[in-house]
Amino acid sequence: MDSLLLLEEELRKHANSERARVSMRYFKTGKGEYGEGDQFLGVAVPFQRALASKYVSQVTEADISVLLASPFHEIRLTALFILNTRFLKSADQTEAKKWVDFYLSHIHCINNWDLVDSSAPIVLGTWLQNRNRQILYQFARSKNLWKNRIAMLTTLAFIRKNELDDLLKLADIFISHPHDLMHKATGWMLREGWKKNPEEIEKFLTNNAPRMPRTMLRYSIEKMSKARRKYFMQ
Repeated sequence: MDSLLLLEEELRKHANSERARVSMRYFKTGKGEYGEGDQFLGVAVPFQRALASKYVSQVTEADISVLLASPFHEIRLTALFILNTRFLKSADQTEAKKWVDFYLSHIHCINNWDLVDSSAPIVLGTWLQNRNRQILYQFARSKNLWKNRIAMLTTLAFIRKNELDDLLKLADIFISHPHDLMHKATGWMLREGWKKNPEEIEKFLTNNAPRMPRTMLRYSIEKMSKARRKYFMQ
């Protein structure tokens, strides 16, 4: 049996119907919800990570493509864990670019918030560190929710390097976003930015708090003192 089938077989053996039911509610898979139609096996994330490590050198690029096309959420997430590692272990820039292009060509498979959050900062965030970032603004203006979230979560890699310009520009775009998932993501990244440069983020909040969705603002100020939180909420 080849590695692809073995990997899928191991995931299915660890399926848990109750965990799957909980996951379907948690990831909003109902009609009209953001994860509509997504299917779950009910496999814990630590096991998925362990399995990805086990098979990372065995599966082919074509195998990863097949895994990403799976209707099961956990299989797609395991594929992304493998993709992350293959990208980070690239021998040179040519190989790294191959994996970035692969990631972008399979972006339609990255269709829930945890899939985005587990991959965008690692693949795009690392790749774009010293490169043109225009693609993030293209994604930010897309009508696709997951491209929007990819744009914002990619900035986590920049924030860790104390680079906040793209975070602030994208946050300004997303202030008017209609979806709660983007309010949370933007507020989360602003909070991470505040940890690196409180003055810069508080300047942004001072200028924009009145027009920010309340969820976004609450996430942004979560780690501040009670007095500062009260100030921005008012």
